[in-house]
Amino acid sequence: MNSTANSTLQLRRVAIDTYKENVAYLHRDCLVYRSEGFQALSKIEVSSTTNGRSVLATLNVVDDSSITAPGQLGLSLQAFRQLDLPEGAAATVAHAKSPESLHAVHRKIAGERLAYADYKAITADIVANRYAKIEMAAFLVACTETGMERDEVLYLTRAMADSGEKLAWHEPLVADKHCIGGIPGNRTSMLVVPIVAAHGIFIPKTSSRAITSPAGTADTMEVLAEVELPPRLLNDIVRTERGCLAWGGTARLAPVDDTLISVERPLSLDSPGQLVASILAKKIAAGATHLLIDIPMGPSAKVRSQADALRLRKLFEFVGDRVGLQLEVMVTDGHQPIGRGIGPVLEARDVMQVLENDPDQPRDLREKALQLAARILEFDPDVRGGQGYMLARDILESGRALDKMRAIIDAQGRRQIIHEPGKLFTKIKAEKTANVIAIDNLQMARIARLAGAPMDKGAGVDLFAKVGDRVKRGQALYAIHAEFAADFDFACEAAAVDSGFTLGP
Repeated sequence: MNSTANSTLQLRRVAIDTYKENVAYLHRDCLVYRSEGFQALSKIEVSSTTNGRSVLATLNVVDDSSITAPGQLGLSLQAFRQLDLPEGAAATVAHAKSPESLHAVHRKIAGERLAYADYKAITADIVANRYAKIEMAAFLVACTETGMERDEVLYLTRAMADSGEKLAWHEPLVADKHCIGGIPGNRTSMLVVPIVAAHGIFIPKTSSRAITSPAGTADTMEVLAEVELPPRLLNDIVRTERGCLAWGGTARLAPVDDTLISVERPLSLDSPGQLVASILAKKIAAGATHLLIDIPMGPSAKVRSQADALRLRKLFEFVGDRVGLQLEVMVTDGHQPIGRGIGPVLEARDVMQVLENDPDQPRDLREKALQLAARILEFDPDVRGGQGYMLARDILESGRALDKMRAIIDAQGRRQIIHEPGKLFTKIKAEKTANVIAIDNLQMARIARLAGAPMDKGAGVDLFAKVGDRVKRGQALYAIHAEFAADFDFACEAAAVDSGFTLGP
């Protein structure tokens, strides 16, 4: 489109957070909208008439002049920041060309095997905001439904790792750990990091937000401290404390992963290939040299059989070996939630109870964290095989891990507001006297998410009974906490249909 006087629009900042998607707004009576034949949800290119910048955005058409008037071009917060112009500046719009890499997506939909160049082009276009969310969804669903060969997982991992910044610590041993998820309350990273850092091993733990779970490590750590740290501050904290617990998004580590997660979350997509690529790309970008992967296995976990766990372990080892990671995989018990709390505030409480050696601490969370920390400590050539567990236990029981956690919290920025469990709560009670013979991880996670977790920090589920416990009729199995009435009602209705607990002899 030519930049003529009658096709130039004034920029307007529209205070809408469109979360990882550029959105533009044109009034239905705008002459440019009519003359160019734009349609709602079409992709347009917005160009500055002064600084040469341009952004691609999805078009929304409005009838309300208070949002965007005729002669104006509204941009969502993310798009406005990218264009880097003041309000009222002149800009032009044109039909955006479809990204070339979309042809590769069509081939993947048809079941073809893609090459490294294809994945590199797709991730580059996603980072450059050339894909609408519906196009990203098509890519993710195609990878899930048609499957990815192990070479494709390697290609996607490398492409995602190269999509942003990479940290270089110049340390011989940079440790990290990751759990593939699926087990509510499994907040072991917040215990492993202070134990390992207190020993002196470098462990800069950067985490993603929750995708399908009621809380991720970053969501839970955010209850206690800032997690969105600029790269320079992140570097200073890790150099000083030997560890951190931060969100990887602000450091621009494999940023395409965060964008894809924003699409995966509402679709509840988490296929094995995407899971491996997402985890390993982040670890490569974070500068890890040694990595421990936790694969919980159980009837309602992500991995439900020994055969599936073995296949996933081999895929991790195949990709890890080829990207230069010394990688170890542990298959752990995933039959029920770990700890008592499910949701950021409740999980943070459990973590602090373990660090403080509270007599009421959740013992299963403590034991699993010690087992994982032991394996990482044994990456240290000065720690003999089999000695890691006693070393980890001594660091925890002596209070050194608590001191290290407090130092990391202060370095990242201690939260001044003390979050509490949601004020709306109810207890779900046993219908008969019996033993707890099973707890459905998926249903407990679903109830916690319906209650508002992880977006509402105090929302979630607080468990009072675990598998093997004897409960009496009318005894509370767990409590539901929520911040808002609508969420509370949804969670209570779900629990009434299926409590998630199986009681029997």
